Amino acid sequence: MGLFQSILNRFRGHDVDWDDLEETLIGGDLGVRLSTEIVERLRRHKGKLDAESAANACREEITAILGTDPIPVPPPGPPGKPTVILVAGVNGVGKTTSVAKLAAFLKNQGHEVVLAAADTFRAAAIEQLKIWGERLGVPVVTTQYQGDPSAVCFEAHQKAIATGAAYLICDTAGRLHTRHNLMEELKKIRRTLAKQDEDAPQERWIVVDASTGSNAVSQAREFQSALDLTGVIVTKLDGSGKGGSVVAIRHELGVPTRFIGTGEKAADFEAFVPGRFVETLL
Repeated sequence: MGLFQSILNRFRGHDVDWDDLEETLIGGDLGVRLSTEIVERLRRHKGKLDAESAANACREEITAILGTDPIPVPPPGPPGKPTVILVAGVNGVGKTTSVAKLAAFLKNQGHEVVLAAADTFRAAAIEQLKIWGERLGVPVVTTQYQGDPSAVCFEAHQKAIATGAAYLICDTAGRLHTRHNLMEELKKIRRTLAKQDEDAPQERWIVVDASTGSNAVSQAREFQSALDLTGVIVTKLDGSGKGGSVVAIRHELGVPTRFIGTGEKAADFEAFVPGRFVETLL
């Protein structure tokens, strides 16, 4: 059941109780901070609300935060200057699969893509990306298990420049957002890429799992401090994920969601359209 339907069901037939509305919004993964702000605004400006008016008012508040139009992937730069997308996230969110899906998406649009297997902490991740690369017909630059992630990204960047590829996507190791040394490694990768192009990586995205709720916001907050994030990929919106964390991340950090994943296949991946998300998933 979506958030707005939950509001309708909970308050049908009587005026909205503000504390109950706040509880409903928190239950939709909007987080305590944003839920409280929305309720306070509605209480101040709307007075009493019935179920339908409350659902519509919350829809307006969320739409104001997300906007209505998608934010596209930046177009490729001039020849020899690929757009670099650095992808990070904690373990288990579907990061490597999302990287492959993103490569498939860009290739289907007619772009040449290079992948960097910079998750050198897991031999399985390197193999997984190689298999995806073979399946998609996309070159993958790798190194040995426990190799230097920065060196892999640097080499892949060189290859993307030399071959005229439009995009380089760097799959970094999953890491706990509370591990300082691993977060510092992301900063090192960023500095290394900038040696060949001071603007690289042009995009810095985090992958979050929709089913983790407020944890996704905490993760984004920590990665924001290390990477100055420009985008979010949200996975598992086909399961128990309510998707409210998308709104909370945009509200608190100003970081927009760029893509959503809804399954395991390459096709189960699409650009995030805020208006459609509000109407169909919330």
